[in-house]
Amino acid sequence: MPVVNRIASMKEEITAWRRDFHENPELLYDVHRTAASVAEKLKAFGCDEVVPGIGQTGVVGIIKGKRWESGKVIAMRADMDALPLEEITGLPYASKIKGKMHACGHDGHTALLLGAAKYLCETRNFDGTVVLLFQPAEEGGAGGKAMVDDGVMDRWGVQEVYGMHNQPGMAIGTFATCPGPMLAAADSVSILIEAKGGHAAKPHLAIDPVLIGSHIVVALQSIASRNVNPLDSAIVSLCMFHAGTAGNVIAQSAELTGTARSLTPQVRDLLEKRIVEISEGTAKLFGGTAKAIYTRGYPVTRNHARQAAFAASVAAQVSGKDMVNDNVTPVMGGEDFSYMLESRPGAFVFFGNGDTASVHHPAYDFNDDAIPAGVSFWARLAETAMPA
Repeated sequence: MPVVNRIASMKEEITAWRRDFHENPELLYDVHRTAASVAEKLKAFGCDEVVPGIGQTGVVGIIKGKRWESGKVIAMRADMDALPLEEITGLPYASKIKGKMHACGHDGHTALLLGAAKYLCETRNFDGTVVLLFQPAEEGGAGGKAMVDDGVMDRWGVQEVYGMHNQPGMAIGTFATCPGPMLAAADSVSILIEAKGGHAAKPHLAIDPVLIGSHIVVALQSIASRNVNPLDSAIVSLCMFHAGTAGNVIAQSAELTGTARSLTPQVRDLLEKRIVEISEGTAKLFGGTAKAIYTRGYPVTRNHARQAAFAASVAAQVSGKDMVNDNVTPVMGGEDFSYMLESRPGAFVFFGNGDTASVHHPAYDFNDDAIPAGVSFWARLAETAMPA
């Protein structure tokens, strides 16, 4: 069962929605224009219920099938927020707002779910209820958690939840998922070093926080190579090093910041423990002090096995089995869809964006050729999970 003909005929309309979102990016929870547009379209399509303001600025749309005696309730999620980047694509529909752009394809995700909403409102060829979740603040604001905390799963009796994200480098029409961990826990690390400032010509009278910080950066790399089981995944990346104000002054303090990634609770606990121990112990060794602050962010995006297999089977209906990888290697990026998967069984799916710039790059753009397959996946998911 290939791409749905009715959905293929909607491509131009869905593309127009997507490009409008792209021109008008909004950050975190400040997605008022996008949310209003989503709510307006859902009402126009004929959704049975449209509720804004869930998780601050999220929107929920409810579509009942021709029958709903089965009592089945399936949720589908799209994220709406953009990133604080300056776009360099030069496209006719490039961002009109300086310093903001849709560099992760959330404009496309929102348009895909809207396309599915229009189709499902027209056909209603399923027995149950579809709950459409348009969430804010995926990019660091935990909007998925905010919607869950606001009772979205309980209020509408959601039984399973599914999410989908474009993937540059995967061919158009291809899909990928896996059981178990699919994306990593994404935690932040901040290390504050206090030492003794002085003149650069008299280093013996000072305690250099730059030297201490440099040793900490190197020492922390021993965690993945010497503390974590080689068969497990772990990343410790120190990405910022701030110290000093002049080239001839040894600073009084320094700050390191970065991220730690893991796929299991055991490795996550180990990373936190060793980062603190190594940072503070190394500073003491050189006569300074360090305070390591480990802040837990998004948890592991962990697919449920049955739902991941089901999502792969639906993707195969749309594109064929040879276009679906049902055991893709996990990615060490983070996703706040993880909170939804902690609250309900479900699965996260990658779909191909073609040969484009990577996400979070100022030259990235969502590939509109992915629309027919993406919308068809959502439509078939509802119809297959809840057959009329």
